[in-house]
Amino acid sequence: MLTRRSTLFALPFLAAAGRSLAQTVPQPPSALSGVLDAAAALQPLKVVLVSRDGRTVARRAYNGQRLDGATNIKSASKSIISALVGIAIDRRVLDGVEQPVAPILKADLPGRPDPRLQNVTIGNLLSMQAGLSRMSGPNYGRWVSSRNWVRFALSEPFDGEPGGDMLYSTASTHLLSAVLTRRTGQSTLSLAREWLGPIKDFDISSWERDPQGIYLGGNQMAMTAGSLLAFGEVYRNGGRTADGRQVIPADWIAQSWTQRTTSRFSGDGYGYGWFLRQIGGEDVKFGWGYGGQMIYIVPSLGLTVAMTSRDTGPSARSGYRDALHGLLADIIRASKDG
Repeated sequence: MLTRRSTLFALPFLAAAGRSLAQTVPQPPSALSGVLDAAAALQPLKVVLVSRDGRTVARRAYNGQRLDGATNIKSASKSIISALVGIAIDRRVLDGVEQPVAPILKADLPGRPDPRLQNVTIGNLLSMQAGLSRMSGPNYGRWVSSRNWVRFALSEPFDGEPGGDMLYSTASTHLLSAVLTRRTGQSTLSLAREWLGPIKDFDISSWERDPQGIYLGGNQMAMTAGSLLAFGEVYRNGGRTADGRQVIPADWIAQSWTQRTTSRFSGDGYGYGWFLRQIGGEDVKFGWGYGGQMIYIVPSLGLTVAMTSRDTGPSARSGYRDALHGLLADIIRASKDG
């Protein structure tokens, strides 16, 4: 069952009535089943999928939703951009995380660029340490209303120093999408379908583009919870598919899960497109999207958990994100008991 602590976080989201509306296939262990039954109290929750050691042990849809419905996973897609960058480095499309991005994006540099732009690297963008003005939160609207998102992000005043404090910004991952597009001559969607295509059940249903046709790195990407789980499973399995094909370099996963900075908002560690924290007494790696779109990996237990939600606003400020962390903690405890 949801713990007292996680239930407290969940209070604003309690449903007046209703339980899980989809069968679980296969039938999960009783402790896990009880946890997932109780999760129906979280009103925004759409789907929860649980995989253990490569086998899906529970599938639940809630609040009238479908298991196979696509959801905008929002910033959880930053983890996918990170994977594409890692593959590009492995394929020598990019030189490495220390590679400066200004020469690649020189066509969109401002007329009198800040000298610090020359110091911004691929690694800085991945770890949200570029120092560029944040294009998330209150600045997001004016950024995506501009005529050229890449040029706008490169033209705004710096908020910090390259390699300095974490400044979470969707513009950083969008610049990476632009970098991949410029270096390969292919769209980021095409690269995702080619490079991540061997992952069974992985599929991007839709994805927004900027006015120049560059796919929005790190936001506005739709997929099913099953697709998100399949992606997470490859990370949990060291970059290999179920049939043993190495899709994402194992050393890139290790680099991505190495803490490079800390979120000033949550206190969580951050690597290359992944948050890091302890939940339920275990080290957890997770991608997190606005409104409660989550991909959790618990390597010590062989667990991968995908959660999708209806977009009801900022999940961090409302407490809903913490309710989902609480749900994961209960899943962890049930897995240990089972």
